[in-house]
Amino acid sequence: MKILYLITEDWFFCSHFIERAIAAKAAGHEILVVTQRGAKGAQILNAGLRLIHVPLVRRSLNPISAAWAVLRLIQIYLRERPDLVHHIAMKPIFLGTLAARVAGIRRVVNAPVGMGFVYTSKGLLARLLRPLFWVLMHTLLNPRGSKVILENTDDCAALIKNHYVRETDIRLIRGAGVDIDEFRPCERTHGGIVVMLVARLLWDKGVGEYVEAARLLRVNNPQVRFVLVGSPDFQNPAHIPQVQLDKWRQQGDVELWGHKENMPEVWAQADIACLPSYREGLPKALIEALATGLPCVTTDVPGCREVLAPGVNGLLVPPREVEPLVKALQLLIDSPELRAQMGSQGRHRAEVEFSSAIVIRETLSVYQEMLNQACAGGPDR
Repeated sequence: MKILYLITEDWFFCSHFIERAIAAKAAGHEILVVTQRGAKGAQILNAGLRLIHVPLVRRSLNPISAAWAVLRLIQIYLRERPDLVHHIAMKPIFLGTLAARVAGIRRVVNAPVGMGFVYTSKGLLARLLRPLFWVLMHTLLNPRGSKVILENTDDCAALIKNHYVRETDIRLIRGAGVDIDEFRPCERTHGGIVVMLVARLLWDKGVGEYVEAARLLRVNNPQVRFVLVGSPDFQNPAHIPQVQLDKWRQQGDVELWGHKENMPEVWAQADIACLPSYREGLPKALIEALATGLPCVTTDVPGCREVLAPGVNGLLVPPREVEPLVKALQLLIDSPELRAQMGSQGRHRAEVEFSSAIVIRETLSVYQEMLNQACAGGPDR
């Protein structure tokens, strides 16, 4: 098959999907990536994948630019005639599915990942956009002949209950996977304890609660270091302003390390992983932490609770609340034995449930299923 991936950002493709695309190419498929080319474009090309630049601005709500994007995608779909299109995240799903319909492409894989800002946020803008979002979900998420890849069981249940997706068309593939040979437990030789949050610097990731918890915990635990690893995502409406990040840096309760490429080395410097997110698809940072043998503190929300067995490989706390987060982190700070026990359990779970090999195999299985469906006379373009 010729498989076309549509995604807004090349960096997200490289972080979450490039391993699957490379595996699909190795299986004999032709791969085309349609995305906004940025700093990671060279990595896509060096992997032997074709790349077409289309500037899909995630934050834009301009209907004229959306219409232009659909027309551009129709041109690409008609010219390239992909056998299958794989749309990743909500804007590519809506625009790409429209383009696929016009171009006569019926084999569509839609992957909502984290469900997006409109679904997650409690802000005014999100509430205003939500009715339109529901209409688009009903119309474009699961057209005839498509499959929908979801990352956690909560999303599966919710989308079935609300009639956005036919149960027979759901395929559960839990996250992007982790290379369990690259991310491994290691002996930690640094002094003190390091608590680490790895994420884009968004309010929705619980960064504000994390910083406040760090401030409170450092009163009685001055030896503990709290680290933020990640960069601002100014295309996301939930981004944290630079002035706020500068203020936190000056206050000194958290260390802001910025974006890092070599994550195995970064996680090797941590003792506890923390992600107090409001909602996730399946957080890659947490499964990397599991594979590295770290105990995790995260929130009892879709996506995050998919990763943790509470009390076994980590602790769950309510979202948007600081006090329970402080108590959970203090418990792990005070008990090296508990950290080691949970870290060992987390490593085992990463090996048997979240490895890259599992995710790649399951994704290629969906592609093969759709190819077999076409060969058997099922929905085609």
